[in-house]
Amino acid sequence: MAEVGEPTEQRHHLILGGDGFIGRHVAILLARRGQRVTIANRSLPSFEFPPDIAGRIAKVRFELASADWDSLVEDVDVVHYYAWSSIPASANANPVGDLLMNVSATIGLLDALRRRGGGRVVFTSSGGTVYGKVLNTPIMEDTVLRPITAYGAGKVSAEIYLSLYRAMHDLDCRIARIANPYGAGQNVERGLGAITTFLHRALDGEEIVIWGDGRVVRDFIHIADLASCLAELACVPRSDDFVFNIGTGSSASLNDAIETIERVLGHPVAVMRTPSRSIDVPINVLCIERVRRVLDWSPRVSLATGIENTIADLKTGRSFSSLI
Repeated sequence: MAEVGEPTEQRHHLILGGDGFIGRHVAILLARRGQRVTIANRSLPSFEFPPDIAGRIAKVRFELASADWDSLVEDVDVVHYYAWSSIPASANANPVGDLLMNVSATIGLLDALRRRGGGRVVFTSSGGTVYGKVLNTPIMEDTVLRPITAYGAGKVSAEIYLSLYRAMHDLDCRIARIANPYGAGQNVERGLGAITTFLHRALDGEEIVIWGDGRVVRDFIHIADLASCLAELACVPRSDDFVFNIGTGSSASLNDAIETIERVLGHPVAVMRTPSRSIDVPINVLCIERVRRVLDWSPRVSLATGIENTIADLKTGRSFSSLI
């Protein structure tokens, strides 16, 4: 089970995108820590939270494009900004729409917090697309940002405004640059989550599609580890450091992932290889020394254990990882 430290006081946490893969797991951990939790989403969740905390998580509807930010944050201590309307492919297809929807919404939230006199924001950025093609790994937080997709450019733009409002208006903005998460509850229909997508296809007896030769290297983090880190990041005292890579610090290629899946399943899986894509950087592995130092946090779930757990969870139709 993923663990996080004890909170110093109860706070009200608003999780934007709380119906999503990351939001639902963080909501559970915060509620189990005795925190007050409200999840905000376009529609009410299609799942039930675990019985031990189901009655302690409030739910509200909100639209990213037309949110009444002042009302949403009125009595909230911490805003978890996990809502984002695009994925790399859709952002590239409509970069103006991506900018207008997501970055303007970020500014709207920050302005609402400024008007009320302050607040804390935990923003989930991308530990892959904001850095682009790098020469050296593991990647540190002060690496120059060179996104090669509109999605990455949008995340960088949002980060700039978060940094600006932190400097100009003393808002407690915290940026989490996340590696490649996987686990039960991830919506693979959105085109995100290589490991989870591979596992769905393998369990359904379908071909696993790999773009390129499979030697692309990533930092894969299980959702239980990611959720525990985000929950901790939301609760620790403010510090001078506010941008954090969250991953495992370990590397694995797509071919490594396939081999691990086959080993856990005990049989080969069908793989179809297609031409590589320009939006896929060759290697992305994050340095996590800062988050280790500031949060006293370290990942606990190995890739093999995470894949084994996810397979078991998918077979039983779980909406959450059984490791939280």
